[in-house]
Amino acid sequence: MKIITLNLNGIRAAERKDFFPWLQKQNADYICLQELKAQEADLSSLMVSPYSYEGYFSYAIKKGYSGVGIYTKNKPLKVTKHLGIPEMDDEGRYVELEFEDFIIISVYLPSGSSGEERQTFKYKVLDKIYKVFEEKLNLKKNVVVCGDFNIAHHEIDLKNYKGNKKNSGFLPDEREWLSKLFTKGKWADVYRHLYPDEGENSYTWWSNRGQAWLKNVGWRIDYQISNYEYAIKAKKASVYKGERFSDHAPLIIEYK
Repeated sequence: MKIITLNLNGIRAAERKDFFPWLQKQNADYICLQELKAQEADLSSLMVSPYSYEGYFSYAIKKGYSGVGIYTKNKPLKVTKHLGIPEMDDEGRYVELEFEDFIIISVYLPSGSSGEERQTFKYKVLDKIYKVFEEKLNLKKNVVVCGDFNIAHHEIDLKNYKGNKKNSGFLPDEREWLSKLFTKGKWADVYRHLYPDEGENSYTWWSNRGQAWLKNVGWRIDYQISNYEYAIKAKKASVYKGERFSDHAPLIIEYK
């Protein structure tokens, strides 16, 4: 099984950068998308159902903002777009597809970089989504959560860790939330399971400021996490940087 996750930073912008022809060549089973920056009416037929895939989306109330989706060739038993958590539901930050023995989720956790108000909002979301993730493991199915978490976990996960210790995305409480998820929460960081010591090749996001992309001053903030039993089925993972569709790069993981 091949799963791709990518923050598009706008699905219409990504289309102009030839994201869809690339996607067709990948022959992935599931493609999880974040930050659509579009409403249903904005999507072309290609964006809704590219090639032999069907898209399942959750949109933000605010136009041109947030939004997540999943492409798959398989018909789910159940689609969940709303959790009863206004902070997630109103901003289109969660979509889940449930199959007979497998669940896949595309999630876009908020950034707190714009100021204290959004950082407080972020912590509120983290508290609530932790409980959701906990419930998913209790279903006794294999679960993969893909998405932009807007958190780098360890110093190895970003180039300039010294200069970012007081910045959103690398704050102690955010990092502790991930640590809790991967220990007490019993989730596995699939990329790190495969490559525990990989640094600069693991980055998935680069700021548009300066020459971050050219100098590879990046962050690893995009994840595929799963239950331990499924994580050990991961064969290989890569971050695709051959083309630029967004300020993020696709994280591709193949499972047995």
